[in-house]
Amino acid sequence: MPAGRRAFLATCLAAAAGRAVGAPAIATPWPALKPKSARQRVVIVGGGWGGLAAARHLRELAPDLDVVVIERNASFWSGPLSNRWLAGLVDTRYIVHDRAPAAARHGYDLVQAEVTAVDRDRRRVVTGQGTLDYDWLVLGVGIRENFAAWFGDDRATADLVRARHPSAWRSGEALAEIKRKLDGFAGGDLLMNLPPMPYRCPPAPYERAALIGWLLKSRGIKGRLILLDPNPVAPAFRRVFEERYRDQITHVPDARVQSVDPQAKRVVTEFDEYRFDEAILMPPQQAGDLLWQAGLIGRDRDGKPTGWADQDPLHLNARADERIFLVGDALGPTSPLFGHYPKSGHMASRQGRVVAAEIAARAAGVEPPVQLPESVCHVYSDFEPMKLVRIDNRYRVRGDGLIEQTTRQFHDANPRDEDLAWAIASFEELLAFRR
Repeated sequence: MPAGRRAFLATCLAAAAGRAVGAPAIATPWPALKPKSARQRVVIVGGGWGGLAAARHLRELAPDLDVVVIERNASFWSGPLSNRWLAGLVDTRYIVHDRAPAAARHGYDLVQAEVTAVDRDRRRVVTGQGTLDYDWLVLGVGIRENFAAWFGDDRATADLVRARHPSAWRSGEALAEIKRKLDGFAGGDLLMNLPPMPYRCPPAPYERAALIGWLLKSRGIKGRLILLDPNPVAPAFRRVFEERYRDQITHVPDARVQSVDPQAKRVVTEFDEYRFDEAILMPPQQAGDLLWQAGLIGRDRDGKPTGWADQDPLHLNARADERIFLVGDALGPTSPLFGHYPKSGHMASRQGRVVAAEIAARAAGVEPPVQLPESVCHVYSDFEPMKLVRIDNRYRVRGDGLIEQTTRQFHDANPRDEDLAWAIASFEELLAFRR
């Protein structure tokens, strides 16, 4: 039996085993969400930056294709600008968005449902509301937080930490909980750890740390942020932590979290133990669950899962299945020269464009061109006065076939909301946002 079919059947059996005792059997467990189409169908799982970009550009490049976006969450929460929103520096209308206007404007179908399995042999996705057949599949499912690294099989403790001390790197609604936490913080030790690389939006936790330092200082709160950091910190942030917020931020380098006790409010690293009054906890990150179920996770030289998707770096299709394309933060290493693409909203949207061009060409029976994405990231290193850093990444294919990354940083001591202007343009493009 093929591996994809085995994984699919395992998921079905697990779902059947979890049905409540006495629940009626369903004669047709997975009715079709939509009937089979005479046109080739592209199903996009995930209505984030990458999925929405793929849908929008597919409608432009290949209007004869049937395009369906399946997204489990009712609203789109923007990661870009979210740290500023935590401090009330941008309005909520720039953070929470409705996806329906974009679907209506660009002419693709939008279905709110959770995809629980991919049947690669039948080219079908399974949701709680039914199944949907595809000719081409785009997976923009994002990340999962690997609480097993801290708690093993103890799901109850993982759920407790997720509820009380969310990172908000996975669930947008958790941003509201962090905002309430910061608005109500009256003093003491607020602990925040960083996950080991790679993780979603690398400079964002440092920006959040600077923001918290500024909030503590500007509000006169007698408290500190304990920042546990297993990764090399950028010099600009190190200077800000040491010079501007020495009394507000205790930055602990080489601090990889080994265990967490949420009841005792204690975190243990390789070298020390830290108590906290409040916390924002970030476990290690991996590709989202659906990629594991579909058998699309890469393996290292020893045959162990890398935790990230295994994609063709030049075309972004899964190595195991040329009918499936991968976009966004779940992608695995791209090149031995630099590792992973930056896991950011801008990068995901550009990958969505690349995938749209790939599918449009292949559906038309044309050899797809090699296109590479690019990345732009705006991050604040301080908030009073505001100091902005723009990080640009560009890519090219070298003569030996490897992808090379070129990075440039621009420091702006007098920003003029360039990050907001970028975000508004992106919202207009992908979400039919109206100013």
